[in-house]
Amino acid sequence: METKNLIDLAVKALENLKAQDIEVLDVSDMTTITDAMVIASGTSNRHVRSLADNVVIKAKESGHQPLGVEGEQQGDWILVDLNDVLVHVMLPKTRDFYNLEKLWKISGAARRAAQSSS
Repeated sequence: METKNLIDLAVKALENLKAQDIEVLDVSDMTTITDAMVIASGTSNRHVRSLADNVVIKAKESGHQPLGVEGEQQGDWILVDLNDVLVHVMLPKTRDFYNLEKLWKISGAARRAAQSSS
């Protein structure tokens, strides 16, 4: 499945269950691990689990088997690995603490700066 379609699938699955603050980051020029990250917040551990489960269900329905799901036990941060797209579903306090959006934006800016000075 094409990356854009996987992103759309993940975002729609999250929106269907009222995820908050959904953000999509293109990290294809920063890492070979994945092309994009979708980051969203849930209102409780139960909501975070439901959001991640819905992403997994929708991916399987579309014929895309997730490579893995991590963090289901704790429920404050669940990672769904769709290979070309990593989906992070977190509680707001966990999301604020790790601030993945800032981390990846800084990493991208530093990489571009290093490339332009070469």
